[in-house]
Amino acid sequence: MYQMKPEYYTGVDFIDREHTRLFELAQETHELLYDSLLVDKSDKIVELISELINYTRTHFAHEEEYQKSINYPYITQHAAQHRQFEDRLSEIDLSSMSEDYDEQDETVQEILDFLVDWLINHILRVDMTIVKK
Repeated sequence: MYQMKPEYYTGVDFIDREHTRLFELAQETHELLYDSLLVDKSDKIVELISELINYTRTHFAHEEEYQKSINYPYITQHAAQHRQFEDRLSEIDLSSMSEDYDEQDETVQEILDFLVDWLINHILRVDMTIVKK
């Protein structure tokens, strides 16, 4: 359901590979949301958020290093958007994770909506400007 589509490819191989992994994480989030056999999703939610934070930090570092290498003029604004994404993930309060199945699903849905919306919009509106310089 969530995958790289032709319109999301920047033409920069490592960026496209890393974006592909982010779509895979979105798919994993979707699968977690609809996993009716898992009674308590709290551990999986914590794992997912942790992986998202770690992976995006790595991806953002790679992307920003590339931007420096090509003298991308909007690197400061671009990096600020990356920090906003990281901050938003960090705002999810995992310490008070409810054991209520419906509340856990609400949290997973919130993560999925945020991830997919941000990823698609960021790639199409911001990342594409790197290659259209």
